[in-house]
Amino acid sequence: MFARRSLLTAAITLAALPALAHGYTAGDVAIGHPWSRAAPAGRTGAAYMTLRTTGAADRLLSASSPVAARVELHTHVRDGDVMRMRPVADIPVTPGETVELKPGGLHLMLIDLTAALQPGTRVPLTLHFERAGDVTVELAVERAGAAAPPHAH
Repeated sequence: MFARRSLLTAAITLAALPALAHGYTAGDVAIGHPWSRAAPAGRTGAAYMTLRTTGAADRLLSASSPVAARVELHTHVRDGDVMRMRPVADIPVTPGETVELKPGGLHLMLIDLTAALQPGTRVPLTLHFERAGDVTVELAVERAGAAAPPHAH
């Protein structure tokens, strides 16, 4: 009984590994756990992930997606007592540091969504790096209001 339960647990764990291993590379840049929140078509969404380089410094210059009319690089800044989103020209990726794109910080704005972002689905997003070039990742769509994907906790 114990051996069968152990084998079943191991099989379930191994089956879940590919779903948890949601990372990509572009040259020396590692892109970890790209995700988004659910959002209706015609509205704005956001994309989050981590960026880390194992080589030379790089910069995320822009991004694009077939599910958005345009994608902008953004950050949040304090304007008096109010936090406001502001576009940024690029996002530097410095060797030895992890850049976290997250709610309330740096992020990618998916503007004028051409399709709804449905929880449980994945949508393509192409990142354009200065040195590493282009890489297409899949955003795992979480529920609206999610603070982070479950595997990031």
